[in-house]
Amino acid sequence: MTTTELARIRVLPVVVLDDPRHALPLARALADGGVPCAEITLRTPAAVEAVATVAELDGFLVGAGTVLTPEQFDRVVDAGARFVVSPGFSAVLSNRASRRGVPAIPGVATASELMSARAAGHTVVKLFPAAQLGGAALVPALHGPFPDVRFVPSGGISISNAAEYDLEPVLTVSTSWITPRDVIAAGRFDEITARAREFRAAVGR
Repeated sequence: MTTTELARIRVLPVVVLDDPRHALPLARALADGGVPCAEITLRTPAAVEAVATVAELDGFLVGAGTVLTPEQFDRVVDAGARFVVSPGFSAVLSNRASRRGVPAIPGVATASELMSARAAGHTVVKLFPAAQLGGAALVPALHGPFPDVRFVPSGGISISNAAEYDLEPVLTVSTSWITPRDVIAAGRFDEITARAREFRAAVGR
């Protein structure tokens, strides 16, 4: 089950790829660092091809992020995405996820948004933008009235504050710190491996 895998890994790298040829060496570098998963965001034209490439790698869990429309949802799922992440909650996307049988992780920033997502059947949500909303302290605050919900904090999380999110209600910690866009573009994949290992040590139990 996808959420079980994400919970085991405890880290979800957020990836922006400009060249789909970097997708496979990046995925291998992450796996070598103990983080065999990634959320490839739909922020560049290379994203869907990158998802399709990484989806063929055994033992690697690939998802797509910044998914805003049902059309985008279908494209990334058809390419092999095992889960889909959105910056906010959309009933239309939630319905599409149910129809396609692919886990969707909607973004929430308030208790009201969390109530809407939960009413639609989501018990795993992206807390975004986490740092700007109050950081790790917001997780237990929201978990109190929603004890069945698990959180994927995302936004403003780096190695400097990663350990703060090693909390029971956190399913996995989302971060772009592991995969800087310029480091990927330069092909410095050994650095990606080192960052993955360091970040996972900070949040893993």
